[in-house]
Parts: sequence; structure tokens; C-alpha cells
Amino acid sequence: MTRSKLFLGGALLVAAVLGGLIVLALQALVPGIGGNKAQVERIVHAYLLENPAILRDMMERLQQQENEQAQKAQDGAQAAVPAALPALTTPFASAWAGNPKGDVTVSVFMDYACGYCRASLPGLAELIAKDPNVRIVYREYPVLGDASVTAARFALAAAQQGKFRPFHDALFASDGPSSASIGAALAKAGLDPATTQKLANSDAIGKEIEANHRLGARLAMNGTPAWVVGKQVLYGARDYQALADAVAAARKAK
Repeated sequence: MTRSKLFLGGALLVAAVLGGLIVLALQALVPGIGGNKAQVERIVHAYLLENPAILRDMMERLQQQENEQAQKAQDGAQAAVPAALPALTTPFASAWAGNPKGDVTVSVFMDYACGYCRASLPGLAELIAKDPNVRIVYREYPVLGDASVTAARFALAAAQQGKFRPFHDALFASDGPSSASIGAALAKAGLDPATTQKLANSDAIGKEIEANHRLGARLAMNGTPAWVVGKQVLYGARDYQALADAVAAARKAK
């Protein structure tokens, strides 16, 4: 959807709400007008036509408030990172890539049904290939439904068998998590379905997913992908250059 369409939709919503409030105010304050809805609506209509800038002012104020709230949430998340670092940077079994002793750790929260996560994979692969001193920790963060939870469980079960990356890459190469795509990813990773299913159902894997959700909540993660690079929290899809810049900034901050 274009920005102009979004603005128009927001303006129409604001106009409707504003109009309703003015109607209620006039009905309450002007003697004898309370029962004449048509008259009140004509007054409101004329007022908005004569003062259209009020809609722009309200939209700008609403956007400002939303930006302030988002910034406050991000500031809170940033402040929470130091205490969360041990949990963030400790991988679950083999759910990591790159240099195990890298000087910068990139913790990435992903969901197998997330298109933005899939779009970020080439940049992440390029970062691993080009930076020999970076460490990636994958955190399963299923937020897009039951199929995502199932996929996350199987991914962690693959990690317990030392096959996280083959399974992870194969499942992301599919059209999304499903019984068929999970089965195909298991086969491609060389994993036994029955063994992996048993591990996927374990309490340990359930607790890992719950712990990741608690981490995400502390760090104001409302979707995927989300990243912690060094001590910086980032949200949304990232290409190679954005990730490389974040890693460089983390090194500089050491």
C-alpha cells in the first residue's frame, strides 16, 4: 500500500472519529439540538470543510505520539541488552554459525513462515562468508502460528543432533513450514524422522522456545526478524551491508 493511500485512510478515520466527537459535544452543549442529528451532522460537515488543516494536524500529532512510543520501547530494549547478553549469546546445541570465538556475536530471532526472515538470509550468508571473526547465534522465535511452532521445535531437535544449519537452510528454501516441507527438510539434512519427532516434543525444547519469547518481550520484539548485534537491537529485514555496518559499529563500541 502506498504512503498516500495510508495517509488517506488515516485521515478518513480521524475525520470519522473527530466528527463523532464534535457531534456528541454539540448535542451536549447546544440546547435543543440534541435530537436533530441531521442538523448536527451538517454543522460538523461544514466545520471540517472550512478547517481541513485540523485533520493534518491530528495525523501529524498521532504519528509523533506513535514515534515517541516506539522510541521509548526501543530505548527500554536497548537498556535491557547487557543483562540479557548471556542468554542471547549462548546457542542451543548447534544452532550457531561462523567463528565460535568471534569477537562480535549476532543473535538473530527468526520464524520459518516469515518472508522478511527469508529475505535476510542472503545477507546473513554473505556476512558469514566475508567476516571470519563474526559469530551467529540463531534463536527460534515462532510468532506466526502453530506451523511455525512445530517448525521451530524440529529445528531445535535438529540442533541437538548437530544438523541445525542443513535443516534450517532446507526449510527456509521451501514455501513455508508444513508437514511436507518439514519432512523434506529432515530428509535433506539426513535426520531420522522418528528420532527427531521425539526430541521435538521434549520439555527442553519447549522451554527453549519459551525462553526466547521472554527474551523477545524484554527487547520489545514485536515480529521477525529481530537482531542483537553486539549490544545493539535491530528490527526488520537486513541486507549484507546493514549487517556489516552493525557489526563494525559493535567492534568500534568495544
